[in-house]
Amino acid sequence: MMTTTTPDARTSRSGLILRGTGFLILWMILIGPAPKDLAVGLVAAVAATWTSTALWPAGARLSIPGIMRFLMRFLMQSVVAGIDVAWRAVTTPPAVAPGFVTFRTALPAGMIRATATAIMSLQPGKLPVASEPDGTLLIHCLDLREPVAQQLAADEAAFCRTMTDGGHHG
Repeated sequence: MMTTTTPDARTSRSGLILRGTGFLILWMILIGPAPKDLAVGLVAAVAATWTSTALWPAGARLSIPGIMRFLMRFLMQSVVAGIDVAWRAVTTPPAVAPGFVTFRTALPAGMIRATATAIMSLQPGKLPVASEPDGTLLIHCLDLREPVAQQLAADEAAFCRTMTDGGHHG
């Protein structure tokens, strides 16, 4: 018996295959392409693909050039911020003015906002500690004298460029 599929079903199936292949490639990069590990890698890729369908927003598409630019920016910022935090810690007295800053994100509630907030937490010197339903984030920072809100806005804009729709899906 022959079944027909709608264009949406084909797109969905090809999208799942592409997603699963990406997870398998990631597995092989992290663990290695040893044949003895491949069965576990396939199971992990299937599990990651299945989980990602529940977590990844419907209609959200990644921009490979946007991701590459974001990764380069993130790595450079991490190095610069890490050096800055280390310098502040060893100066006498420490050159810090810690406190909290509120930042209103334009990202919709859901996976996109949670991902952006998680990435923010990886940057030295800034740590999101609370998120309100209206998009207000409470950020702990090491130095209130820095333009933290402007830095966060630039970080959010760079993050939004990793998605073809600018992060408007939740």
